[in-house]
Order: sequence, then C-alpha cells, then structure tokens
Amino acid sequence: MEGHAVERRRGKVLEAAVLDAACGELLAVGYARFTIEGVAARARTSRPVLYRRWPNRAELAIAAIRYIMDRHPMAIPDTGQLRDDLIALLQQFSESRALFAGFFSLQMSDYFAETHTSLADLRARVLQGHHSLLDLVIGRGIDRGEIDPGRLTPRIASLPVDLLRHEVMMTLKPVPDAVIVELVDTIFLPLVRPEPAGESEPARADQAGEPRRR
Repeated sequence: MEGHAVERRRGKVLEAAVLDAACGELLAVGYARFTIEGVAARARTSRPVLYRRWPNRAELAIAAIRYIMDRHPMAIPDTGQLRDDLIALLQQFSESRALFAGFFSLQMSDYFAETHTSLADLRARVLQGHHSLLDLVIGRGIDRGEIDPGRLTPRIASLPVDLLRHEVMMTLKPVPDAVIVELVDTIFLPLVRPEPAGESEPARADQAGEPRRR
C-alpha cells in the first residue's frame, strides 16, 4: 500500500485489526466519508485484503458495528421482577450502548440512501443471530404472569428501547435513571400489566343496586 508499511497479519488477528480500524474510521468521519482506502490506511494493510472479506464499504460498516457490539456484550438482568429487570436493562443499555447507537443512527444517513434501507433494516442486520435481551426479559415477565400477552403488540414490546433511543438521539447523553424509571413505570408497564382480578363493572353495579352505565 503506497505510503504505508503493511503489517503481516493473518486470520482473526488481521480481521480484528481491520474491524477496529473500521470502527475508528466510522466514529471519526461518519459514513459519508467512510472508505475502504481510509480503513486500509488506518489498519496498515492493503485494500485487496479488505475486498477479499467485504465486497463494499456498506458490508464493512455493518461488520464493524457488529464487531464493537460483540466486544461490549450486555448481560441479561434476572432480578425476579419484570420492573427491576427492565430498569436494569435500560440502565445498562444507556451506559454501554446508547450513545454509540445514537451516534450511528445520526451518522448513517448516507448508508440508508446508498443501500435503500432503513434504521430498522440496519438494526436487523446488526442483531442478526443475536437474541434480543428485551424480548427475553419480556418473555420472563409473561411466564411470571406480570404481562398479559394479549395486550402485547410488537410495537408495544419494543417501546422501552425505542423511547430510550429517542432520548439519546435528542440529547446525545446517557439517559438519567429518573427518566428510565418514568419510561418503565408510567408508560410501558401500564400498557402490558394484566387487568386486576375481580368482577366486571356491570356486575358490581348490579350488586350495589346501581343502574348500569350505558
């Protein structure tokens, strides 16, 4: 590679070096100026080495994002209570991934135009082969009877993380704990909790000798 000493590395060592460089390049210049040449120079290797593994810059960017997420895995909370699990999960996401995710959401507009895809498509590509921790937490809540599955739609199920991501994108800062608690307690849980066990309103009105409301 002209002007740069090419280091002799192979296999996983070389791949890690390239993906580290690709992450650094994305963070430094955004996708608009992200190039195979720039990553090769940062990784001190040659362009053909990159092209043998990734056919274009879009595929390299996806691989880089997946790589950095794999390097910073999140643990699934298991407190025994849905509310505490959700709060712990959102706190962890805010501390370890939210700024990263928010940055790339804002910086990847050229990627979406180039690939004719959306943020949802990017998320699906990045998470391919990974379990959603939110889905696991929600599944445990259903098993414990803390969530009525009949009230849980796909849009509602994704609401906690969607709202957290919105907060990050609006502020570009980690989300305060008080905001996370509000998202869980006042927005999400009231939408999915089972209705309290008891008699219907008409039955209660009959027993009290009150007319039913029409």
